[in-house]
Amino acid sequence: MNKMEQIYIRDAQHRDISTIIELIQLKAEFDGCPESVEATPEKLEADLFGENPLAFVLLAEIDEHPIGFATYHFIYSTFLAKPGIWLDDLYVKVEHRSNKVGQALMLRLCQIAQEKGCSRIDWTVAVSNERGIKFYQRFGANIVQRARLCRLNSRAIASNASL
Repeated sequence: MNKMEQIYIRDAQHRDISTIIELIQLKAEFDGCPESVEATPEKLEADLFGENPLAFVLLAEIDEHPIGFATYHFIYSTFLAKPGIWLDDLYVKVEHRSNKVGQALMLRLCQIAQEKGCSRIDWTVAVSNERGIKFYQRFGANIVQRARLCRLNSRAIASNASL
């Protein structure tokens, strides 16, 4: 990226579904789990662009070429009695890293959080992702060590729901 190229952050639109799928696949490869992607254009269409969207996508572009994305949805803290944002994915294509693309995505997410009256933004980062941890710490993120991510997969949900 040269100094003349501007990073543009925008809300994804329905027409961006194939781009979103591509970025999800690249993110899964980066995370070492490409086989875990089950997203399809049809699923994304309903969940991201339906009447009641479940999640939102910010696209980072240079000259209308997608170079990264952030996916998020709103959460609620009963302790704070305020909404928050859960940052699900943040990914920048390899050739555009260290060019402030991730920073631009994070800053836009902070603006959205402020506009919506959110008290915080939460996310996870792999303990092995030292570069990512340092990136987030530059924004003032606290890396919480005393909590662990808990997850029930679809099999566990079905098993428990039938009890």
